[in-house]
Amino acid sequence: MNLIPGNVSLAQWRDIYNGAPVSLAPSAIPVIERAAEAVARIVAAGEPVYGINTGFGKLASVRIAEADLETLQRNLVLSHAAGVGEPMPISVARLMMALKMGSLSQGASGVRPQTVLMLEQMLAKNLIPVVPAQGSVGASGDLAPLAHMTAAMIGHGEVFFSGQRLSASEGLARAGLAPLVLGPKEGLALLNGTQFSTSYALAGLFEAEALFRAALITGALSTDAAKGSDAPFDARIHALRRHKGQAEVADALRGLMAGSAIRASHAIGDARVQDPYCLRCQPQVMGAVLDLLRQAAATLETEANGVTDNPLIFTEPAEALSGGNFHAEPVAFAADMIAMAVCEIGSLAERRLAMLVDPALSGLPAFLAPKPGLNSGFMIPQVTAAALVSENKGRAFPASVDSIPTSANQEDHVSMAAHGARRLMAMTDNLRGIIAIELLAAVQGCDFHLMASSDILESARGVLREKVPALDDDRYFAPDIEATIALLKHAALPVQNLPGVA
Repeated sequence: MNLIPGNVSLAQWRDIYNGAPVSLAPSAIPVIERAAEAVARIVAAGEPVYGINTGFGKLASVRIAEADLETLQRNLVLSHAAGVGEPMPISVARLMMALKMGSLSQGASGVRPQTVLMLEQMLAKNLIPVVPAQGSVGASGDLAPLAHMTAAMIGHGEVFFSGQRLSASEGLARAGLAPLVLGPKEGLALLNGTQFSTSYALAGLFEAEALFRAALITGALSTDAAKGSDAPFDARIHALRRHKGQAEVADALRGLMAGSAIRASHAIGDARVQDPYCLRCQPQVMGAVLDLLRQAAATLETEANGVTDNPLIFTEPAEALSGGNFHAEPVAFAADMIAMAVCEIGSLAERRLAMLVDPALSGLPAFLAPKPGLNSGFMIPQVTAAALVSENKGRAFPASVDSIPTSANQEDHVSMAAHGARRLMAMTDNLRGIIAIELLAAVQGCDFHLMASSDILESARGVLREKVPALDDDRYFAPDIEATIALLKHAALPVQNLPGVA
């Protein structure tokens, strides 16, 4: 993929997250060169400029001699590489590197072309820094994680290469790359920015979008399994409320159930007046989720295309301006919105699952077991789903309302975007488990009706039944759930025409 700095679509960032190759548009090189030349003029002028010939943070008043500027940048990187915890997933780290490449290439960071191209070469060779995932508070940039990324570029720390975890110096040598020597401002430009937080938030968004679509299918299957009505999905209802997402979800659910023989079998003469909210209010809940995810997506697309380091370099005249673009409050808010959306998708899915296993509500055999009593059926899978829902509720508390002063109170308000975004991967993993269990239960419920659902829902049933047979007598259940989770990870369900964030 050809990355055009400042003009990368959400779909392109998604492709990079999914492993697509990425290269820098050649048109960016002259822009980068002009900013590097501006830094050279600032250095030659000899006036103190933060981050170029001064110390950092609380040490900004300390003047650094020109002969020590290279050492200044190296020391900055090594001292700030102070993260802890498990490494970033490679897919997220690749996205972070591409985001940083896009930011540095807009001619406001003052780095040289070879510095940006080092990121491009590392991505091309799948040489990915080992970046501990804990240590950023989401202001002054994601300093510690980005320092680990930068340390690998200069030959320190560790990298993943050819399936191995190696020292950075060995990894660079095997990839045929020489360690980068940082010029004035370059270490700070690489460390300052929101790319760690933004990469995790985008990854959470992409996973949430995929699971949102899967949950539309499981919701429609659960409605069919319970012989629920599709009348609440009538377009006239949703036109009156005017929420775009709600109307789109209702339309999607109608389309998913269109032509279902199960639905047709009870469309006339059904004694039930209204279904439980978990069926009837799917457009209202999932539509609100869709609108929220789209709002978060718009914020993150803007952030991903922005420049977030400090100070920023302006070329005519050559000037460095200190500001606060590194503050990740927009990312923190977006991550909090995604967390709420993920929580609600799972909460509604679990209620549908609970309805299906309750014969008083679903009209199906207790716990979806052909011989209940002798068999427990889906009794404990529903408990597992409830546990995952509860765990996500705890994780969904807004990260953005917290702040803790750092750097001797120079950085006295921080966004907490980093861990607000990082938790999304665990939350979407939990959600995938919930949706997997609902899919198993919904298909099991439809099996009792001995008739076909709609074409698209039958396709989803077929995908599952290729991997997991119907449950007759109790068996070791965990492999069924794991196999279904794997189907969701590989996007095996027919979700292509369902609404999404972009």
